[in-house]
Amino acid sequence: MHAFDVLGDPVRRRILELLAEGERSSGAVTEVIRAEFGISQPAVSQHLKVLRDNGFATVRPDGPRRLYAVDDTALREADAWLGRFRRFWAPHLAAMATEVARGRRHRHTESRTDQQSRTDQQSHIDQQSRTDEQRGTDEQGRIDERKDP
Repeated sequence: MHAFDVLGDPVRRRILELLAEGERSSGAVTEVIRAEFGISQPAVSQHLKVLRDNGFATVRPDGPRRLYAVDDTALREADAWLGRFRRFWAPHLAAMATEVARGRRHRHTESRTDQQSRTDQQSHIDQQSRTDEQRGTDEQGRIDERKDP
């Protein structure tokens, strides 16, 4: 079976995702897969066998349990095959990464500019308030002077 035929099945992809998190017993895998896909224990066992037989998973006995883990042999072969096609998407991904970085820089610069603008506005308001208070004090003094005979 070709690697992509194996990976084409959503149940097997999900099992690989689980195994990528670390070694798991067949019972633990079955529990998750039954809950998510509603398939029987024998069906999960068959998917595990397909993964094992095609170089995607390893199994080792641990007492009465069977522990499964990812075997990267078939994944490396699939990656090598995909390598011939990376040139089609790699430049687009690099361009997207550049745009994401620009957006982060722009947002960072914009937020610093906005913060500085708010600080400048507050400084201007504070200065204006002090000036207005000073004028009020000066005017009050002149008003008081006119009242005194």
